[in-house]
Amino acid sequence: MSYQDRLLKVIPGGAHTYSRGFDQYPTNAPQILTGGKGAYIFDPEGKRYLDYGMALRAVNIGYAEDVIDNAAIEQIRNGNNLTRPSTIELDAAELLVEQIDSVDMVKFTKNGSSSVSAAVKLARAYTGRELVARCAEHPFFSYDDWFIGSTPLTRGIPQETLQKTKLFRYNDIASLETLIAEHPGQFACVVLEPAATEEPRDGYLHKVQELCKKNGIVFILDEMITGFRWHMKGAQHVYGVTPDLCTFGKAMANGFSVSCIAGRREIMELGSIEMEGRERLFLLSTTHGAEMSGLGAFVATVKFMHEHKVVEHLWDYGRKLTAMMERQAQAHGIADSFKVGGAACSPFYLTLDKSGANSLALRTLFSQEMIKNGVLMPWIALSYRHGDAEIALTEQAIDAAFRVYGRALEEGTENYLQGPVIKPVFRKYN
Repeated sequence: MSYQDRLLKVIPGGAHTYSRGFDQYPTNAPQILTGGKGAYIFDPEGKRYLDYGMALRAVNIGYAEDVIDNAAIEQIRNGNNLTRPSTIELDAAELLVEQIDSVDMVKFTKNGSSSVSAAVKLARAYTGRELVARCAEHPFFSYDDWFIGSTPLTRGIPQETLQKTKLFRYNDIASLETLIAEHPGQFACVVLEPAATEEPRDGYLHKVQELCKKNGIVFILDEMITGFRWHMKGAQHVYGVTPDLCTFGKAMANGFSVSCIAGRREIMELGSIEMEGRERLFLLSTTHGAEMSGLGAFVATVKFMHEHKVVEHLWDYGRKLTAMMERQAQAHGIADSFKVGGAACSPFYLTLDKSGANSLALRTLFSQEMIKNGVLMPWIALSYRHGDAEIALTEQAIDAAFRVYGRALEEGTENYLQGPVIKPVFRKYN
């Protein structure tokens, strides 16, 4: 029995994140991994792959980074989870408040879904409203019903919940203005990422902030991906906006399970307990939310990033990588089909057919050929441990993959694909 069969027998979907599922990778991808070090991962046979998945962007320094792992181990030896708040819990909270300009208070948890849902709950409590406006172009905010109900995957979600979340378009302020006008006085919050594949244009985020303020709507920025990659103070600092609430996770602890909801005291303290006689809001109450090992890793990660200028490295490496990929695409005559874009610290690539439409078949083929040449690149997530040797190895793999890609573009991907085409995560049917 294969690892994939064994996984599917005991885990629904075969993994604990749908983007790790077998339907997201070509058939020659490793079905299971045993470990990672630096920018590399290893399968049970000991085969090494240069990784650009980096644990779904959660690792921004490198796998098994000793100084960070040791900080986590130190907290494990301190007990890892105590009966009252721990000193590392206080240290971590004070560090985040000091680090992020918009933050007065913070609440830690273990995953981004919990953090963003907590932000939505706070906004609803603060405003007394129920509707949520969320950005259509940003692919994932939470596994909770308020978000999933706004995707094609509505099975198991009450009908009334489906009506509570409305969509607007990124870099299209008119779409948000129209939405608010159609539901006056009903929106609790606007939820979006500061940037994803597209960066803000023409002061877009400032316009969102002003629109929220004008209409008494809580402005929520989800910095799961942008945080600790765009800037140590978040992408909100890069783009010069001040959210009411913001969420962080992924890269904030170099792969350890740490996330948080943070923001203005006036809103955050609704989840507090010291105001006698005030109606309570039950915010986050998680046994493992302030697990000491993860928070120790967070504190060590921030220190490492400052000392080694990690963010600056991500931007520099990203510029070199994207320039190389564009140069290779030109050399192989596929520049109209394979495109690279996005912020240099977090670039993306597109695979387009001859009509200019996104092609999952070409994306599958590209990923398949990269794997053949020792590189796993389901998307592009960068780390401090991606350096000169890694960009050289990547260029060798790109050169080989583009040769096949170019032929498939002319002759058809069906002649080169070894298995089925990868599928969208958010699809109605399997």
